[in-house]
Amino acid sequence: MRNWAMKRISVLLDENLLNRAKKATGIKTTRLLLDCALRQLIQIGSQTDLLMLKGKVHWEGDLEELRKPRNFS
Repeated sequence: MRNWAMKRISVLLDENLLNRAKKATGIKTTRLLLDCALRQLIQIGSQTDLLMLKGKVHWEGDLEELRKPRNFS
């Protein structure tokens, strides 16, 4: 079960930008559009954090062995 915490705010938004975003995404309501935009910002931030690890993580293993089909019977 999820516990949804909501916050009511009042903001001024560019109506043209909102309409373009709704048309581009097919999202009908401003609330859902903003929810989606915030989630995508978080996802992009997480991906950026992962990219910063490039070249910093040392891994040893055999990729060919990992790619072999496994028999689970």
